[in-house]
Amino acid sequence: MQIVIQRDYLAQAVGQVSKAVSSRTTIPILTGIKVAATSEEVIFTGSDADISIQASVPVEVEGKEIVKVVKLGTIVLPSKYVTEIVKKLPEPLVEIEVQDNNVTLIRSGSAEFNLNGLNADEYPKLPQIDDEKLLSLSSDLFKSMIRQTSFAVSTQESRPILTGVLWNLEQSELSFVATDSHRVALRKVHVDATEELEIKNVVIPAKSLNELNRILHDEDEVIEIVVSDNQILVKADHILFYSRLLEGTYPDTSRIIPQSSKSQVTVETKQLLQAIERASLLAKDMKHVVKLSTIAGDRIQISSNTPEVGKVVEHIHAQEISGEEVQISFNSRYMIEALKAIDHPEIQIGFTGAMSPFIIRPTENDRILHLVLPVRTY
Repeated sequence: MQIVIQRDYLAQAVGQVSKAVSSRTTIPILTGIKVAATSEEVIFTGSDADISIQASVPVEVEGKEIVKVVKLGTIVLPSKYVTEIVKKLPEPLVEIEVQDNNVTLIRSGSAEFNLNGLNADEYPKLPQIDDEKLLSLSSDLFKSMIRQTSFAVSTQESRPILTGVLWNLEQSELSFVATDSHRVALRKVHVDATEELEIKNVVIPAKSLNELNRILHDEDEVIEIVVSDNQILVKADHILFYSRLLEGTYPDTSRIIPQSSKSQVTVETKQLLQAIERASLLAKDMKHVVKLSTIAGDRIQISSNTPEVGKVVEHIHAQEISGEEVQISFNSRYMIEALKAIDHPEIQIGFTGAMSPFIIRPTENDRILHLVLPVRTY
C-alpha cells in the first residue's frame, strides 16, 4: 500500500476511529488502526469489539484531490503512536507506504517515521447489518437526545442493562429512556421512518452513545440508524459507527411515572438550577440532600442543613404555585443534571407527595420528562 494524503483529513479520520480503540483489549491487533486504500477512498477502522468506528477519506472532494492512491493495500498501525505522529507532522501532505515485513513509512516534509505494522488479514471483520430497520433524523437532534438522557444511566455493573439507554420506535415516534433506579430521563421525537417500522426493547450502552456524540458533527446533517438483533449501525458523513446492544429486559419505567399531581410549581429553569447549586455546596457531606418548600404566595425555599458544616436558605420567585403545600428533599446532583439537560427557560414540576416521585417538564415541550425520587430525611 502507498498513498499521499492531505494531513488534515488524515488527522481527522485517525482521531475519529482512535476513540474506539482500547489499550486494555485481550486481542492485540485491536490496539491498532486498520488502513485500507481502495481506488475510490482510504478507509480507517478502529474497534474494541464492543464499539467499531469506520471513517473514510474520498480520493476527491468537490473536484479537489485529497488522496493520491499509488498502490492499493491494507495495514494495521499501532493506534497510540500513529495518532500522536499524525498530529505533529510538519507539512500539509503525508506519504504512507507499506514496505517489507509490514514496516510502514510515514513521511511529511523532512520528518520520516518507520512503524512496525500488522497484517490486516488478521483484523476482525465488521458485522454485516441488514438495512431493514432503518430510520433517519438530524445529527443535532440525535446528539441532544443523547445529552438529555444518557447522564441518567447507572454506573453500577451489578445491573448491566441499566448502564444503557432504552430505545423504542412506534408509529414513527422514537423514545430514549434512561434510569439508574433513582431517576428517569425520557425524550421523544418524531423521526423519518415508515409507520410499520417498530423497534422494541433495544438498549444501547451509554458509553457507545457518548462516544458517538463526540464524533458526530453539530451541523444539521441527516444520519441513518440501522438496528439489528445485537448491533446498531449509525451512518453519518463518511463515518460508520457500530455498537453492540445490551442483552436483557429493561424495567418498565412508565409504571412509576405519576399520571396526575397534587401540587404544581412553574419556575425559571436557570434560577432554580443556580439556587440548588448554591445549596448543594454545604450538602456534600449529607449525600447531596437539598430541600424544596413552597411558601404561601409565589415563593420557593431552597435549603440544605449539614450540622457539622452549616446551613443555607434561599428564596426564589415562582411563576405559579398551585395545589397542596410542598416540602420535599432530593439528591441535588440528580436535580442539577436534569435541569442542565433541559434546553427551555421555564419548567413545571409536578408533586404527588413528600415520598413520591416528582416530574420535571419544560413548559413548552411535553416530549421531555425527568423523574426524580425523593430522599427520606427522617
